[in-house]
Amino acid sequence: MTGLEIGLDGYDHHMDQYLTFLAIEKGLSEKTITAYSADLIRFGEYLKERNVADVSAIDTAVLLRYLIALREAGLSARSRARHLVSLRGFFKYLAQERIIDQNPAQQIDLPKTGLHLPDVLTVGDVECLLGTPDRSKPEGLRDVAMLELLYGAGLRVSELIQLEMNGINLEGGFVRVFGKGARERVVPVGRIALSAIRDYLIQARPLLLKGRASTALFVTRRGGAMTRQSFWHLIGRYGRQCGLKKKLSLIA
Repeated sequence: MTGLEIGLDGYDHHMDQYLTFLAIEKGLSEKTITAYSADLIRFGEYLKERNVADVSAIDTAVLLRYLIALREAGLSARSRARHLVSLRGFFKYLAQERIIDQNPAQQIDLPKTGLHLPDVLTVGDVECLLGTPDRSKPEGLRDVAMLELLYGAGLRVSELIQLEMNGINLEGGFVRVFGKGARERVVPVGRIALSAIRDYLIQARPLLLKGRASTALFVTRRGGAMTRQSFWHLIGRYGRQCGLKKKLSLIA
């Protein structure tokens, strides 16, 4: 670090400097700057509530928890993505000015949902899908965890089935996924999905593996990694039980 101790007054100071930079150096409109300002002020209030004392203490985990808090407050994926853009730009500026060593928001992403559930299915449809797996069986707990993670974190199906054990951080509340071009992204996960994953890891995964070793997060009864084909077979079966065959064919 530069040796500067930057308190919350410092956060406000650097925020003001950044907004001035956007206006003068970047020539952004007043409307755009007002939107950035609102996002950064809301984040500043979040820091104050949690007694985060200086900018150097804001790491990727803090930002992930903030994005999860926004989701649980009811903000849409589009609104959360806008907040993330605001934070990325602010921390990029701080890094360029050598106020911090690196941008903690750089690797965080909010990808579009692989199932496009909000666009194709109603809330009732999604609730039916999530409620259909038999949670008394290991496969049911696994399927609930997969669906909650797919829906809650907005992963693509290919990202979901390729997740490995070292890619999930339950304590930090995020997953690390590799998308196109092997690009790594850090994606925040909500508390409901995290709870479903914990249940699966404790109660179901050991029963599915039966003592066998696997690096895959989601495994089959044979101990292998879940495949894309197997996942869509499960989705189709649950969809038929919910009467969603036609809707699911639109997103398959």
